Amino acid sequence: MSEMPGLPQTVCYRHPDRETLLRCSRCDRYICTSCAVLTPTGYRCPECIRGQQKVYETSQWWDYPLAFFLAGLISLLGSWVAQFMGFFTIFIAPVAGFFIAEAVRWAVRKRRSRLLFRVAAVAAALGGLPIFLVTLLSLIMLGGAGGSILSLVWSGLYMVLVTSSTYYRLSGIQV
Repeated sequence: MSEMPGLPQTVCYRHPDRETLLRCSRCDRYICTSCAVLTPTGYRCPECIRGQQKVYETSQWWDYPLAFFLAGLISLLGSWVAQFMGFFTIFIAPVAGFFIAEAVRWAVRKRRSRLLFRVAAVAAALGGLPIFLVTLLSLIMLGGAGGSILSLVWSGLYMVLVTSSTYYRLSGIQV
């Protein structure tokens, strides 16, 4: 490091051996490129990022079982309806995922966390599982006489589509 008299020393606050001119856009501390995190509003230091994540994670402990139960129940009802729809399951499952996401969002009063999105998506998948398993068992036990393989395909497709649409709707990912 070359120090010139009269100029302030510009080193990373976490790595005092690294000179830098980069500053955190929130707290204005000097940060090196390995500490800097690029955000839409500029570079931030790890402490400011951590503080911002605490603001983002607003869910309470009771939101997780509530989201799990609600998403699972609505998904179970949706899978029951979808088993009669055949090809139209392709259209029904994303709509069911939308309703699941909005019901969960309403029930938890728009509180959010990454784990909450995942819990709701897993519950949506598990809600479609009983109909899938009943269809699979009827195919195995009755040797195909109780239903067709297509009903199993539609049931599996329902689980995939409702899970992905629930997660994407809750997480705010724009496709």
